[in-house]
Amino acid sequence: MILSDKTIQKMLSEHTLTISPLEPGQIQPASVDIRLGSTFSIVEDSSTGILTMDKPISYKTIETDRYLLLPGQFVLATTMEYFALPDDLTAFVEGRSSLGRMGLFIQNAGWVDPGFEGEITLELFNANRCAIELQAGRRVGQLVFAKMDDAAEHPYRGKYQGQRGATGSRVFLDPELKK
Repeated sequence: MILSDKTIQKMLSEHTLTISPLEPGQIQPASVDIRLGSTFSIVEDSSTGILTMDKPISYKTIETDRYLLLPGQFVLATTMEYFALPDDLTAFVEGRSSLGRMGLFIQNAGWVDPGFEGEITLELFNANRCAIELQAGRRVGQLVFAKMDDAAEHPYRGKYQGQRGATGSRVFLDPELKK
């Protein structure tokens, strides 16, 4: 079941859902607008020109209110908001159609697990032939919340729990690579 604005507001007031900072106008009929934070990370070139899943990846991270995303460029960004989801609530990240029409693709794997806490890292890609100026504080998408039929037996407590800022891949920590 997708949560309504009334249910979202009730959960926020009961402190069973945390979103901070949050302006009242961000709560929509069936979602909450998410805003772009001020941290951006890009993958640093490797000496081999190859990224592997078994070693940490180096990122250059900057903090700025404006970021120029060049054509064909990929950057990690973060939400301005910090979220704490209860163990029986999940969320979907959806980009804004108005930005997609500019050629800005916004993703984060599209899913926030029950029990997740932290800022959400967004993967941004400019598919346009023109640069796109990104501005911290601007709405970039929305979070759609869905109530689960029961609390998760194993809620999220993974490698991105508590993240702040544009957080790079931690795929090298995956258990199947530790064999």
